[in-house]
Amino acid sequence: MRSSNPVFSRRGFSRNNGYAGFDAQQQPPQAGNPYATNPYAGNPYGRQTQAPGQPYAPPAAPPSAGRMTIDDVVARTGMTLGLVIAMAAVAWITGLSLPLAIGAGLIAMVLSFVQVFKRKASPALILAYAAFEGLFLGALSNFVNQFVDGAAMQAVLGTLAVFTAVLVLYKTRVIRVTQRFYRFVMAAAIGFVLLMAVNMLFAVFGGGDGLGFRSGGLGILFGVIGVVLGALFLALDFKQVEDGIAYGAPKEEAWLAAFGLTLTLVWIYLEFLRLIAILQGD
Repeated sequence: MRSSNPVFSRRGFSRNNGYAGFDAQQQPPQAGNPYATNPYAGNPYGRQTQAPGQPYAPPAAPPSAGRMTIDDVVARTGMTLGLVIAMAAVAWITGLSLPLAIGAGLIAMVLSFVQVFKRKASPALILAYAAFEGLFLGALSNFVNQFVDGAAMQAVLGTLAVFTAVLVLYKTRVIRVTQRFYRFVMAAAIGFVLLMAVNMLFAVFGGGDGLGFRSGGLGILFGVIGVVLGALFLALDFKQVEDGIAYGAPKEEAWLAAFGLTLTLVWIYLEFLRLIAILQGD
């Protein structure tokens, strides 16, 4: 199953990745298998190996040096998120101006796109993204906090709560990432992004909040939808990391996992911050 996060569709997390240790051979369709026509069946991370209706249990890859482990993913995610938090604290303490913060955010966006379209993970590029993203988040959070006291801390707590809840629900298999789940999340995400893009265009050319998707009742509704979509992305990302470990992804791919998870957590935090500003602001 591919993640909706574009990071995980790059080399090492997709079909025909070129690593000899991957079992990427296409399997013939099996009678009675509802996933036999799955377009991702050739992806070693997308193959469904269990019988329909049975709990998901990916086959474990044989122990081998240089393979990605959960410890690798946790360590690199900690480094990436830790740098985001550290630079956010710097921006907050120094009172970084909003125009400079917007510039840092644009640089972070460019760096993220560069990494997404690279064939291999670049730790330096990912950490640079984390640094600039942290500056943007810190300054933006400080700005919002001036009008809504405690908004930043509430957004942090909300993000941690969503991450913990999705992780528990995923590990207990309450959330099951299937092909139908993937299609639903992708359709919802595309619709959400298109609506936000249209709203932004109306805001730029018509002034105000465009179609009103980011203020008032509609703003609250779309803020909640944004948080829910972020939670669904987390489930897809957990599935991709789990499959990558089970099928023996190379160790360096842990940086891509950390990058993808950071992108999703930043999404959730920003949606929480916006939602809190609407709910408690004037």
